[in-house]
Amino acid sequence: MNAITEQSGSCLCGSVSLVATPKSFHVGACHCETCRKWGGGPLLAVECGGDVRFDGAKNISVYNSSEWAERGFCQQCGTHLFYRLKQGEMYAIPVGLFDTNEQWELTDQVFIESKPSFYSFAEHTRNLTGAELFAQFSDE
Repeated sequence: MNAITEQSGSCLCGSVSLVATPKSFHVGACHCETCRKWGGGPLLAVECGGDVRFDGAKNISVYNSSEWAERGFCQQCGTHLFYRLKQGEMYAIPVGLFDTNEQWELTDQVFIESKPSFYSFAEHTRNLTGAELFAQFSDE
């Protein structure tokens, strides 16, 4: 696999661009109700820790989506820019924002118990329920 390097991308209209260094080339799919309402389907995202830089930040609006997280989007075109934890350094960046796409690999699915039956992925992934996901954070 390729070495992890900075990845760049932007929203649809170009008002917001970003540079991030992913923790890996692994893509996770979140099937929770909030993610599905936010984007009309699962959120396919890359974990980037806190190493994310935005240009055009004045065009970013942030929605307080839960007690522990918030979501950012472009005020101009509505593109989803990030999901981030309120505490700690964790950004999940939608993989489709990045300019390159050949190195990504779908490896994880979370809130698997919330996935509707009308879609599925062919890749063999690690699947976690919401409870299993939250248990990982409580152990840290």
